[in-house]
Amino acid sequence: MHGSAQIAVPYESPLVVEVRDLLPRNDVAIEAVLVMARRQPATLLRLLPGLLSRNRPQDEMLDEASNLDVTTLPYDEDFIQMLRDERSNGRQIILVAGSFPDTARRMARHLDVFDGMSTDGADASNARASLVEHAPATSWLRAWSRALRVHQWLKNLLLLVPLIAAHKYIDPALLSGAVLAVLCFSLMASAAYLMNDLLDIADDRHHPTKRHRPLAAGQVSIMAGFAAIPLLVAGSLALAVWLLPPRFSLCLAAYLILTLTYSLTLKRRMVVDVVSLAALYTLRIVAGAIAIAVPLSFWLLAFSMFLFMSLALIKRYAELFQVRATGWKERARGRGYWARDLEMIASLGTAAGYMAVMVLALYVNDPVTAGLYRHPHYIWFACPLLLMWISRVWMLAHRGHMNEDPLVFAVYDRVSLLLGALLAGVFWLAR
Repeated sequence: MHGSAQIAVPYESPLVVEVRDLLPRNDVAIEAVLVMARRQPATLLRLLPGLLSRNRPQDEMLDEASNLDVTTLPYDEDFIQMLRDERSNGRQIILVAGSFPDTARRMARHLDVFDGMSTDGADASNARASLVEHAPATSWLRAWSRALRVHQWLKNLLLLVPLIAAHKYIDPALLSGAVLAVLCFSLMASAAYLMNDLLDIADDRHHPTKRHRPLAAGQVSIMAGFAAIPLLVAGSLALAVWLLPPRFSLCLAAYLILTLTYSLTLKRRMVVDVVSLAALYTLRIVAGAIAIAVPLSFWLLAFSMFLFMSLALIKRYAELFQVRATGWKERARGRGYWARDLEMIASLGTAAGYMAVMVLALYVNDPVTAGLYRHPHYIWFACPLLLMWISRVWMLAHRGHMNEDPLVFAVYDRVSLLLGALLAGVFWLAR
């Protein structure tokens, strides 16, 4: 890190620092563009031609309009501590900003480590000579794994549900098609996560846990995040078009469009946000059926709708729980809910979860079920197991112990794994 940088000039000379030294993996201009894309997209479109040509007046207009929150930017703390040490030894520290002077001034006031500031481009061009460069000593592999949300790929195992429900999991061709579908959705999901994190970067920095996400924390550069998105989308679509049915590619495109719309606007709409999340879960099941050309079951879709609505509400409940724990009583930042909505969300979520159990119970008595299972009455034992799991995850959320997606939580939770094994055993006995 910059904390090990060596000063290459005598101490009586001032130490000249650029804004980008403070944010080694981020760019103030890109930060401002992201904020404007969220708050004032029409204004951003008007400024875009001048920004692309690096027109200074346009930069200054964007600087003023974006009003970046400099208190949450991912500063290089080791480097800033080095500046404080140099200043305590009597050395002058000068900040230079070739562009975005208003943001630079506010950064200087916030950090309170500079003796002066210059907006002269010549000073900025000479600033690099003041320091010996050192690459940040961070684990890029771990940072990228978190940025791509590789652990969230577990949710894409939902694409295997139609294969299992149709009792065709022993067919090698269908199994390979389903696994390929999971890979395609995983790549597309990572692209969607990057887009979401880029658009929400300002809000995430105010969140108690999301501020540690690699893009918000500056562990992965914004430009690298932008560059990865088209690569992931192209890889996902190329595999789908080449190896899977055409309608599956439409599902991938629908997933990307819905995710982007959710990130831009739907996530800020009360109730619409959780319905959208439930739809994204259900879309995985629809895509899984299309990938292997099996018919979609009415019961499976009905069950998915209620169960995923409950899980989406758990996710929103967990976020609001953390917000209320901080003492915040107004509307949650970037959401359509207030902290006092917790109890209503819990009521809606548990009701939706129990409706899923009701659908499962009705499924037992359907004549189609008798054609799929030799002992369909055994499926009744699945109902109390599912009731137990839904009640438990809601109780954990109520206690503040649900800090991630409930499906991902279930994969690492021993009780959930035990109940899942028992559920699988019930359906195995009923087959």
